[in-house]
Amino acid sequence: MFRQDRTNPSTAISNWRGRHDTPKAWPSTAVSSWLNGGLFGAAPMTAFGGIITQYEDSGTTYRVHTFRGSGKFLVSAGAADVDYLIVAGGGKGSDHNGSNQGGGGGGAGGMLTGTGVAVSAGTYTITVGTGATSSSGPTGAGGDGADSVALSVTATGGGGGGGTTGAGSVGGSGGGSGNDNGGGAGTAGQGNAGGTGGSYFGVNLAGGGGGGKGAVGVDSSGASSNTAQGGNGGAGATGYGIGATTPLYAGGGAGGGTSDDGIGGTGGGGGNNNGSAAAVGNATSGVPNTGGGSSWRKYGAGVEVDGGAGIVIIRYTV
Repeated sequence: MFRQDRTNPSTAISNWRGRHDTPKAWPSTAVSSWLNGGLFGAAPMTAFGGIITQYEDSGTTYRVHTFRGSGKFLVSAGAADVDYLIVAGGGKGSDHNGSNQGGGGGGAGGMLTGTGVAVSAGTYTITVGTGATSSSGPTGAGGDGADSVALSVTATGGGGGGGTTGAGSVGGSGGGSGNDNGGGAGTAGQGNAGGTGGSYFGVNLAGGGGGGKGAVGVDSSGASSNTAQGGNGGAGATGYGIGATTPLYAGGGAGGGTSDDGIGGTGGGGGNNNGSAAAVGNATSGVPNTGGGSSWRKYGAGVEVDGGAGIVIIRYTV
């Protein structure tokens, strides 16, 4: 029997191949468009550097790169708009050696946040400022914290606390002062001024607390009493974290008083609960990676205290 399908096998095969080849060409174009963002927006960004975490908040998923020390943010492919948190190193409170006299608290590191910064393939240097670790002696000012820099944005290091007769240093947030001097000024948009110190007949000093991002450092209480209270550190402010919570950063350090010391500002500011400024006390450093300022410290006594190191956080949606 004559069978038509066996007389034209090449035609049947050709038609089958044609039907197969044609749709095969279409999805390859669709896949190519999808991979390059042609159908669904910009190409996904691939980036490395820092401690990488991911979280969801209100239906939006964020990828986070946290730098607790200096490093590189490497975008190997794609592009995105990112948010940033940049906090500089905190200032050191004054080391002070007078009887019944306290020094100024260290100012918090400057703090900056931003959104919608475009990044694309390339390497971005991240500098995380260290906290201040030195002072100028038994009656001198504490040192200033180091700047933090990321994505061409600079946060200024916190100002050191003022000594016996000195004002607090200018910084991201200013250091608190000793005696009747004014607190150091903060940098606009990054922090606030330190508190003003008081005195009792020019003898018993009460250093003002270092200013934090969220609030000015609190002035000391004493100008007419030998029970002058040291100024509290200024409160810090909220910023991005590695999860959906928004932690506090950039608290000011506590100043010293003739009867009691101030309290460290929330957000990493160091406190000092001496009970008396003449006692050795429990001076504390600024909390690492908050940019907190340290409390004042009785010179040569107790543990050494330093400003807290800063931090840089970069996040973007995925």
